[in-house]
Amino acid sequence: MTATDRSIELIQAAAQAAADKLAHDIIAYDVSDVLSITDAFLLASAPNDRQVKSIVDEIEERLNKELGAKPVRREGDREARWVLLDYVDIVVHVQHSEERVFYALERLWKDCPQLELPADAAATAGKAEEHARTLAAEDDRDGELS
Repeated sequence: MTATDRSIELIQAAAQAAADKLAHDIIAYDVSDVLSITDAFLLASAPNDRQVKSIVDEIEERLNKELGAKPVRREGDREARWVLLDYVDIVVHVQHSEERVFYALERLWKDCPQLELPADAAATAGKAEEHARTLAAEDDRDGELS
C-alpha cells in the first residue's frame, strides 16, 4: 500500500507552507505500510516557539484555503514546542529544533519511503544545523567582546 493521491497533495501543500515560513529540515515519510491510522507524516522544525506557531498557522490556513482540509486534532499549541496537526490522511509535526533533536522522529520512520517535496521544502535540509552553527559563532564573538 502507498500513500493516496490526496495524502500526497496535502503533504505537498503543507511542506510548501512550512517552507514559506522558513521551517528547517522539512521531510515527509509514507507510513501507510506500517500504520493503519494515517498515510504520511510531515516533519518540520523551527528555532523558536513563535516560529513554530507561525508555521503551524500557515499550514493550517493553506490546507483549509487551497484544499478544504481542516485538522481533526491540534495538539501542543500552548507550549509551541511540538505541535501536531492530524488531518487523518496525514499528520504534521512541527517541532522546536531542540525537541526535533531530542525525539529524533526520523529514526522511527527511517525505513519508510520518503515522499518527494516541493523544491523550496527540500532546500531546507540542514538548515537547523546551519542555524545552530551561526548562533554558536555569534555567542563566541559576544564572549570575546565582553
